[in-house]
Amino acid sequence: MDLTDITFNYCKGLPSDERFNLASQINRSSCSVPANIAEGSGKRTKLQFAEFLSTSLTSSFELETHLLICERRSYGKTDLLKQALELVTEIQKMIFSFREKVQNS
Repeated sequence: MDLTDITFNYCKGLPSDERFNLASQINRSSCSVPANIAEGSGKRTKLQFAEFLSTSLTSSFELETHLLICERRSYGKTDLLKQALELVTEIQKMIFSFREKVQNS
C-alpha cells in the first residue's frame, strides 16, 4: 500500500499528456500488487494463493518497467521515482520469498 501511495503521488508530477497513458498504467499496476495479495489470501488452497502471489509479482515487474520508462524520459520528481523504484525492488523480493514459502509449506 505504501508503494501505491508513492506512485500515485509521483504520477501527479508527470506531463499532462501522459495522464491517460503511463500515469494510468502506473496507478493500475501499483494497485494490482496489494490487491492480488489480498484476493489470494482469501482463496481455499495454498496453490491458489501462490498463483495470486505470482500475479502480484508480475504486476510489480510491470510497474517497475513503467517507472524505468519514466526515468529514461526524465519524467516527474526524481526523489519520488527513486523511492518508488527502491520500494518496488524490495517488494519483489518479499513477494518472491513469500510465494516460495507458501508453495513449499
